[in-house]
Amino acid sequence: MTAPFPVAVVQLSSQDDVEGNLARVAHWVAEAARAGAKLVALPENFAFMGEEADKRRIAEELSDAAGPIVSAVRLAARTHGVFIVAGGMPERSDDPDRPYNTSVLVAPTGEVLSTYRKIHLFDVDLADGTKLEESRATGRGAPEVGRRALTSVGPALLGMTICYDLRFPELYRALALAGARIITVPAAFTLTTGKDHWHVLLRARAIEDQVFILAPAQTGKHPRGRQTYGKSLIADPWGDVLAQCGEGEGFTVARLDFAAQDRVRAALPCLAHRRM
Repeated sequence: MTAPFPVAVVQLSSQDDVEGNLARVAHWVAEAARAGAKLVALPENFAFMGEEADKRRIAEELSDAAGPIVSAVRLAARTHGVFIVAGGMPERSDDPDRPYNTSVLVAPTGEVLSTYRKIHLFDVDLADGTKLEESRATGRGAPEVGRRALTSVGPALLGMTICYDLRFPELYRALALAGARIITVPAAFTLTTGKDHWHVLLRARAIEDQVFILAPAQTGKHPRGRQTYGKSLIADPWGDVLAQCGEGEGFTVARLDFAAQDRVRAALPCLAHRRM
């Protein structure tokens, strides 16, 4: 029987200082590894939250994995011998004005195993005055690629998504049907939407697809007047919250029991009962 797999989600309050943010990433990855985690997931925008023009400037080419942001993640993974899901970072695209928002999976060796470019971009005008137009400065990932982006992590297949993707259950169903047992949801959920929808949507995705959900999040106040909800969490295939961060920066750890996941899927075989 496969032993439970210890994982961690890191909660950050990233600012517009890349060097400072990466130092916080290194600190919390070290702490999570010291607590026993074999996989550590970082939130969306872990390296930078600031002006869009600066995001374009710091965007990296991931094909050579040599830029300062991804190099820092690779070093942390190699130093502590852990998998890292680097939640969302600017990746250069063919349009220099619209880099991708890309999640990067790094092995304990420091090798970049896979990447996922955010498919659903957050263009909203909320009642509290929050107006965000992610598509103006971010390239859109290809849906057909995102739906099959699965990678072996320890004893299980992992699928990656980012933040606003959470509102599109068909993506999660496609990943589950392709074999995902873990799905990551790094996020920078706004305070307005997070307080009403964060827990509900994460638990729903876990329940309907019978997967473990790892949701590392941004928290607190950021440049440009942004405020994020936090409450980073890990949910199991029954929808129970196994672990959750409190206020401020930090991390939380849970052990993923895949035997228990198998029992849930056997007792309530809704994926097998699916009819389209």
